[in-house]
Parts: sequence; structure tokens; C-alpha cells
Amino acid sequence: MRRRGLDFRRPMRRRLSNVVWWTMCGIVVLVFFIVILTKEAQIDSGPSLSRRPYHYDRILEGLNITVEMLSPNSVTRQLSDQISLAKALVVIAKESNNLQFAWELSAQIRNSQILLSNAVTRRTPLTVGESETAVRDMALLLYQAQQLRYDSATMIMRLKAKIQALEEQMSSVNEKSSKYGQIAAEEVPKTLYCLGIRLTTEYFGNPNLQRKLKERKQLDAKLRDNSLCHFCVFSDNILASSVVVNSTALNSKNPYKVVFHLVTDEINYAAMKAWFAMNSFCGATVEVQKFDDFKWLNASYVPVLKQLQDAETQSYYFSGHNDNGRIPIKFRNPKYLSMLNHLRFYIPEVFPALKKVVFLDDDIVVQKDLSGLFSIDLNGNVNGAVETCMETFHRYHKYLNYSHPLIRAHFDPDACGWAFGMNVFDLVEWRKRNVTGIYHYWQERNVDRTLWKLGTLPPGLLTFYGLTEALDPSWHVLGFGYTNVDPKLIEKGAVLHFNGNSKPWLKIGIEKYKPLWEKYVDYTHPLLQLCNFH
Repeated sequence: MRRRGLDFRRPMRRRLSNVVWWTMCGIVVLVFFIVILTKEAQIDSGPSLSRRPYHYDRILEGLNITVEMLSPNSVTRQLSDQISLAKALVVIAKESNNLQFAWELSAQIRNSQILLSNAVTRRTPLTVGESETAVRDMALLLYQAQQLRYDSATMIMRLKAKIQALEEQMSSVNEKSSKYGQIAAEEVPKTLYCLGIRLTTEYFGNPNLQRKLKERKQLDAKLRDNSLCHFCVFSDNILASSVVVNSTALNSKNPYKVVFHLVTDEINYAAMKAWFAMNSFCGATVEVQKFDDFKWLNASYVPVLKQLQDAETQSYYFSGHNDNGRIPIKFRNPKYLSMLNHLRFYIPEVFPALKKVVFLDDDIVVQKDLSGLFSIDLNGNVNGAVETCMETFHRYHKYLNYSHPLIRAHFDPDACGWAFGMNVFDLVEWRKRNVTGIYHYWQERNVDRTLWKLGTLPPGLLTFYGLTEALDPSWHVLGFGYTNVDPKLIEKGAVLHFNGNSKPWLKIGIEKYKPLWEKYVDYTHPLLQLCNFH
């Protein structure tokens, strides 16, 4: 048999040696990677192990416990747990009128607390021997409490019942508080009543006053001059109206260009005329009218007047017995029966010669010049007002009944509300857009009070919807009659509004805000002193 040549065996040996060499290299690389991964795992697990004791120490420190208390046989922890449970049971025992048992629990709690206090003082743990009696006595009381059904479920039920009773009591107190507050707000103070009587006597009995009134008739031209600043106030409160006029005139850069149009009722007309004839307001012109003289003001033209004369409406506001008290008293305020409250929707008819007027409520104070209001561009809108929708409370859905299809179809519930009390009215645009007709439309559809219930703001929101220009908030700052107001807003505010029940001329007025109003009252006036104003 012939052998192969030597040169044929050499390549095989070379291939075999190459395989062995690559295999060894692979094993080395694999071992290398295993070593690296093992070290990384040790590195990752290292911090968590090192952090654990630190976290553990922080827990011990936060709970204020000792190593001894962590022992399964800790007497200190057992006593502490018993004390915690006993304190809860003392409350339940008192609620159940079991005063003897409550006293026994309290006495045992004190005994256990003394033992714990002594152990802390001497800095050595309690022993089983010295705490055995206390633990046993407390355990007997806790078992007795269990037999009396003083468990956590009972406690929860009783606390729920107590909370419900307190909520009902609080609701009753709040209702009474609201009712008495409303009564106090509607009450005419004796001092104001006295002032009205004395001024009426002056009006009819003082010949000098009658002469002054005749001389003032020569100022009629200023009442129709549209180059002047015209303000209107509808009120039956003499002193409040006086503060509005006085504060506006004193803070005006040119009070001789200020013209006030005051409208009141028959009862207060003579007193109002006498007061503004007897006093000078820095040269400002003041006209006093009574709405009884307005020939156009009749039930055939004014829907709300017909509603106010309705017996059912008067019963709604004055009685309140037909709904078992479901409607809050604030919705029944009889002031809404006064036509003075609704005249703001008839300003073009009240002042037919005027083109622009600023409406002011009688519960405001002016502390800056208001002439800038007459140069504000309303951009074709009718009403210039400060918006009040910084919170959801003052959006349309708060004032209107959105379950009614008419309201839901015509008005955005999230539209911004605005404030009555200081409003710029463009009477030219008012007449052009027949805004009073819009007001009549909505009033006629609210005969049954299903669209809104309270006041003149809801119909105002409907009437001037899409016709209101937002003014800078500093022109009109609200809340002085019911809440705290930011001092920065007070400093910047041009008109401060005492909206709410706490009017500054009432005893329930907010004391810290009264000086803002009272500084425009001359308490040295003889009539005010006679009526005991102070």
C-alpha cells in the first residue's frame, strides 16, 4: 500500500491547531465577560445595601422608638400600645355616658405613663416584674371595654352620627345667621330715619331753603350739557347718596364739570332735595328727581312694574310660607319690589337728553378722579363694566338657571360675569340697539321666576350679553361689604364698592373698612349731631 506524501499531512495539522487556538480564545473572552458582569452586579447591589442601614436609622429616629421596643418581648411597646387604645376608649366611654369606666381607664393610663416616664428617666428598659401589674390591669379594662362593645366599628358609627348631628346644627345656625343678617341689612337705622324727618321739616318750613331751590333752577342748562361728566344714582338713602356725591366731587380734578342726577321715591324726595340744597359739594351740580313724576313709568310699558304689583309676587317676597322654607331668605329681599332697583334699565328714558352717563350704586365710595371714564372707547358696546370672572363663582352659570332651555340655548354658561355698581353707559348705542326692549323680553319670560331668582344682576347679564366692554379692574373694586380685600387693590381702586349686607352706615358694617366711607361724612353737621350720628 502506498503512503501519502509528507506534504499532504501538514495542512490538516495546521487546521487542527487553528481550531484549538480559537476555542481557547473564546473561553478566555467568555470568562472575562463573566468576571465583568459579576463586578457590575456587586457594584449595583452595593449602594442599596449601604443605604439600608441609613434608611432604617431614619425610621427609628422619626418614630422615636428604641431598639428595646423592637424586641418581640418588649414590655415598653406593649404598654404604649395599651395606652393608645385606652385613650380612644375613654372618648367612647364618655360618649356613652359611662363616666365611671372612663375614669378607671384614665387612672390606669396615668399609672402606665408613670412607669414609662420612670424608665426614661433612669435610662433603663422596663422589666417584666415591675410592669406586670400595670399590663394585667390594663388588659382587664380593655377586655371589659370589648364586652361593652367599645370597638372601632362602634366608635366609627358613633362619630358619624355625631358629625351628622353637628352638620345639621351648623346648617340651622347658618340659616339663622343669614336670616338675622338680612334683617339687619334691610333695617333703616334710627339715625337715618331721624335725618329724613328733620330734613323733610326743613324742606317745608324753611323759607330760605325754598329760595335756594328756586335759584338752582337756573342750572338746568348744565343738566343737558353732554360736554360735562354726568353721573346718576337711584337711591332712597340720603346719607349714602351724599357720600357718593361728596367723594366724587372731592376727588375730581374739576368738580364744576361734575353733574349728579339723583332719583328717589316720593317718601324721601323732600328730604333729599333739602339736603343737597343745604350743602355745597365743591361746586358739583346736583339734581334730585322722584320716579313718581315719570309719565312713561306705568305697568303697560314696564313689565317688571306689573309683576311687582302682582299679589302673588308680593306674597313671594314678603311671606315665604308657600315653599316650606326651601328658598333662602336672600331671594326674598323686599328691596327687589322697589322700582328704584329696576330704574337702571331705563336710563335713556330717565335722561333723554344725555349721550353718556356713569351709573353709581349708593353703597360706593369714590377715591380717584372719574373723568377718564367718559373718554373710554367702548368699541360699539353699550355697557362698560369690570368683569368678575376671576373665579368660577362669577360666571353666568352661577346666576342663571341652565336647566331652562331658553337660557341653555342663548348663553354660554362659562361667559364672564361683570359688576353693577360702576357702569359706563353709551346711551346713543343703547337707543340704537333697543336694549330696554331686550330687557323687557327677558322679564316677560321670567314671570314664574324660573330663569333667575335674585336681584337685578341676572337680568343685566342677559340684557347686556355681547354688549359689554371690559374695563380695567382698578376702576371698580368690590367686596367691602362681605369679605377681606387686598390692600393693594384698595390703594389702586377708583371706586370702592360695599356690596354685601355689611354696609358702612350699619352696625354690622366691617369695622376696618368703615373709615374709607366715614371720612366723607361731616359728623359736625348740626342735623347729624341732632340725630346722634357718630
